[in-house]
Amino acid sequence: MKKFFSLLLALSLALALTACGGSTDTGDTAADDTAAEPVDLYVFAAASMQESLDQVIEAYKAVAPEVTVVATYDSSGTLKTQIQEGADCDVFISAAPKQMNQLDAEGGEENTEGLDLVDSATRLDLLENKVTLAVPEGNPKGIESFDQLAELLAAGDVFLAMGNSDVPVGQYTQKIFTYYGLDEASLASAGVLTYGSNVKEVTTQVSEGTVDCGVIYATDAFSAGLTVVDEATAEMCGQVIYPAAVMKNSANPDAAKAFLDFLSTDEAMACFEAVGFSPMA
Repeated sequence: MKKFFSLLLALSLALALTACGGSTDTGDTAADDTAAEPVDLYVFAAASMQESLDQVIEAYKAVAPEVTVVATYDSSGTLKTQIQEGADCDVFISAAPKQMNQLDAEGGEENTEGLDLVDSATRLDLLENKVTLAVPEGNPKGIESFDQLAELLAAGDVFLAMGNSDVPVGQYTQKIFTYYGLDEASLASAGVLTYGSNVKEVTTQVSEGTVDCGVIYATDAFSAGLTVVDEATAEMCGQVIYPAAVMKNSANPDAAKAFLDFLSTDEAMACFEAVGFSPMA
């Protein structure tokens, strides 16, 4: 009889705990359903960020599983135009301040069209990259530096890939030409230049060996496994700064700000630094 009552007591306790647990689970589920309403977040980022930002987005799933980050990668100029024309974009990360300034009412002289599409209060300088001179496997032309490249270009003895004039990496290359006193139009007429609509296209030309060298970012050279023979100084082309901001027309500004905050965390920075980016001080 004593054993019977012990079993009965144990059963009663088990039922009570189950009921309590069930009540708690129901409450938690309801709370989770409220907190985890699905969100699609549209992020436009410079093509040079693709490998590292994809890793960051994967890591963000553990932080905010309810958020699906939809990333679009292209040249900053192309992305700027798409945003201007009304594309859905919550967060924009450009490979140079110019394209962000063109969309930002506080962008100064570069905001020539009077656009006011950036939530300026969220804007930050996120990363720094480096402009490099990369060569195909084996470096057939034996190119060793930007100094040598300038001489070879002037002599018509090299075939260089660079970005278009509306692409930040192309604009940095133009500054390097100015630094060495080279005229881009004359070089183009001489047939020593070829262009890419974004840094990935320039990188591909170097990887495939269709050119003797290319001016690309350190991060793209790293991701493509290319040999870098020289790195441009700030005197040659300025700092390569990647600004980021939430757009004013974001459909999910709170989620966009949370994702932007995550980009500055140690976890995200580890992904960026692994391919050659540097955090801004």
